[in-house]
Amino acid sequence: MPETAPQIALICENEQNRDLAEKLAARLAIPVRQDGEDCDYLLAVTPDRLEVRHTGAQSPGPVFVDFTIGALRYRRQFGGGRKEALARAVGLKANRCPFVLDATAGLGRDSFILASLGCRVLLVERSAIVAVLLADGLARAGRNPEVAGIVARMTVMQADCLTMGHLEPAPDVIYLDPMYPHRSKSALVKKEMRLVRALVGDDSDAGLLLDWARGHHGVRVVVKRPQGAPHLNNSKPSTVISGKNSRFDIYLPR
Repeated sequence: MPETAPQIALICENEQNRDLAEKLAARLAIPVRQDGEDCDYLLAVTPDRLEVRHTGAQSPGPVFVDFTIGALRYRRQFGGGRKEALARAVGLKANRCPFVLDATAGLGRDSFILASLGCRVLLVERSAIVAVLLADGLARAGRNPEVAGIVARMTVMQADCLTMGHLEPAPDVIYLDPMYPHRSKSALVKKEMRLVRALVGDDSDAGLLLDWARGHHGVRVVVKRPQGAPHLNNSKPSTVISGKNSRFDIYLPR
């Protein structure tokens, strides 16, 4: 988690959802404000969606989850499908769609791609704020006929995997994408990564997460890493699949 937790408040811009907003604020244990004074971030309930805004000077635009637009829509329609490095890394085949536990769900992009290819995905996110963004994005996508069938295969859980008990049914694959300095030139990616890092932290316990994942009997573990980054825990993987900007270190069941 972050060394110093950011100050977060909720603002409601849709009077029809005032009761829902107050219940959400109570569940998240954050105050309801009229503006962004004396807080670092605002969780905004707008007429269309939930979004998080940075309140600082020259702050970037809001961050929200939308599985129906932009790069995700393009990738769903024109991406490499089961030939993608991500799909091959989790062992997706014509006759096999594994059940994937995404233990570092973030904004859910890789999980959505896997679900679009037929996998059931449990998205585990330890930041309560990021988890509600995910849940909101899934709910809105569920009302879109283009992607409703995809997000029906996705479930969000707000939890820290290191403290979770036994899962039933057990996943076939545990997927890890821990924080790492992002070198993308995309302003959008930088904005979203800064937000997630501020809320979640630098994943300093990523090595423990790998140990936790590999402790599951019969489970394939996949770790996404930037090209050139060291192996997590300096643990040599069974095999590696490289993508354009990232690679996937694969640890086969022991």
